[in-house]
Amino acid sequence: MKKYFRRTWVEIDLDALKHNYEEISSKLSPNCDIIAVVKADAYGHGFEISVREFSACGCKRFAVSNLEEALQVRELSPDCSILILGYTPPEYAETLAVNNISQAVFNSEYAARLSDEAKKKGIQVTVHIKADTGMSRLGFVFHDSTEDVATVDEIAAVCRMEGLYAEGIFTHFASADDESGELFTRIQYDLFMTLIGCLEFEGITFPLRHCCNSAATAVYPEMHLDAVRPGIILYGLLPSPMLKGRINLLPAMKMRTVVSMVKTIPAGTPVSYGRTFTSDKDIKIATVPVGYADGYPRSLSGKAKMKIGDKLVPVIGRICMDQCMLDVSEIDDISEGTSVTVFDTDPASPLSVDSIAAMTGTINYELVCNVNKRVPRVYRRHRDIEAITDYMK
Repeated sequence: MKKYFRRTWVEIDLDALKHNYEEISSKLSPNCDIIAVVKADAYGHGFEISVREFSACGCKRFAVSNLEEALQVRELSPDCSILILGYTPPEYAETLAVNNISQAVFNSEYAARLSDEAKKKGIQVTVHIKADTGMSRLGFVFHDSTEDVATVDEIAAVCRMEGLYAEGIFTHFASADDESGELFTRIQYDLFMTLIGCLEFEGITFPLRHCCNSAATAVYPEMHLDAVRPGIILYGLLPSPMLKGRINLLPAMKMRTVVSMVKTIPAGTPVSYGRTFTSDKDIKIATVPVGYADGYPRSLSGKAKMKIGDKLVPVIGRICMDQCMLDVSEIDDISEGTSVTVFDTDPASPLSVDSIAAMTGTINYELVCNVNKRVPRVYRRHRDIEAITDYMK
């Protein structure tokens, strides 16, 4: 069996990743590709094994946030398509071209600088035009088909710039995961399609048109176009409760730790920094080596529970950087090395990523992305360990 340091670790279920990819594929319109979003270390799940798993499922397109991530994916997969969704300094145009990496282009100034660099090097950079139809983040602004008509000419000019090949055009939905967001999502989609139609009139067409994020992929099949960009749903998590029942996903990440010490403290004993918890009776406490530096939020102090066997036990006192304490008075058989579940993969569990995120007032994305690199990723298939990523080696 492969070895890993059993302090605190996360287990990633490869069967769940495969299931989620296939479930998403089954929802797609004919001739629609998946652009698997693997930015932020595959949302904390580990980009290397995730890319390999999705590739084995048939994925040929990936999206990332930046050039560093793109080069990591390229090293793993020499033949896949890679799209950078964020900013790359134009002086790296040659790196983009040599590594066959597509770059999002979001205004004419940036496009011109990228074109200039490409002309200097005698290369061609593949780009995807980013249209801002309502997100107000990056993109050529097209919020109104009348007031922003000049955007059509601006994009057409970019697509004709020397050294650039406009392979795709895309936009990003601002509220596709919101119960009250359907009208705005449909407005964004209509604007996007109007923009594409206007560009076609100017003789500009694109092999790849894409607008669906995770939520829209599941909720709006009529908007799938040539490709969709699922992110969080690949890893078995919903972007919002609105998607419950619309797609059958399996959460892939479980966080585990072990007991490092057990002791009994008498009534009146304070626990941890600030003495926010004081025992009102004799209790047995266990210290576990997981804290906010591992990605277990300090804001869970006094709120969270962990699981030992089939019993839930409360976290007491403030969560420290590297450790926290549990009230294990109800657990008879416990000692150094006893396994403890921190995050669970059961969506109905109070230890699910969604439940824990709700306790801290955040979203599941942030929780899984914040799992620190000192926490090894242990990959299981059919419950057997298949691979381990230890970033500290």
